[in-house]
Amino acid sequence: MIRNLPGGAAREDRAGFHELTRTTGRTHMTDSTGMENAMHAVGRPILDLLSRYRTRDPGEAADAARVRALAEGADDPWLRSIPLHVTASALIVHPASGRVLMRWHARQRSWLQVGGHGDPGESDPLDIVLREGREETGLGDLVPYPDPSPARLAQVVIVPVAAGGGEPAHEHADLRFVLATAEPGAARPENPEAPLRWMIPAEARQATSEENVREALRRVEELLTVAAERG
Repeated sequence: MIRNLPGGAAREDRAGFHELTRTTGRTHMTDSTGMENAMHAVGRPILDLLSRYRTRDPGEAADAARVRALAEGADDPWLRSIPLHVTASALIVHPASGRVLMRWHARQRSWLQVGGHGDPGESDPLDIVLREGREETGLGDLVPYPDPSPARLAQVVIVPVAAGGGEPAHEHADLRFVLATAEPGAARPENPEAPLRWMIPAEARQATSEENVREALRRVEELLTVAAERG
């Protein structure tokens, strides 16, 4: 879910932080060691995921390198005030039927995956995408697929975002997962403007306007096919 954070006032305490101001992206620390430790704490979950991920092609490798540099160098790579910031999203599957849940995004005028920005104080991509998935679909049983632990990325892609909604043009460093539910009938849209629809992967590829999402759907279909073959 994409949120507008209140300007100038959102502050969160992290280990070693004296103060974190989300509108500036700067930290004020009592010493340089504390600053370094806090920065590493914010970016560490991203770096851990990237260390276990194998990119599929040179374009994705370049995107992953940019995300790694962001996680290593930014005070908080989730800050919406910086031109390139991290987001977390997921395609939700129902393995038994081989279907994927798509969400209508009015701004993009397309069927896409669920997910969005981290809230103040959040830094773990998996926690963020699970929260977003529950909020946007009402599904309370979501788990990483195909293996709940350790959770693995399905795709890393940097997506340009046009100016709108009071925000300038920027980029999302999107970390993508696959989540599974055993209760597809329990899916409920967050609001009437964001309907949900279960589709087979081929149908979903036709429904979305984004090529990077089509690639994510191809990867999901591979996972579902392997699982079906294993029985």
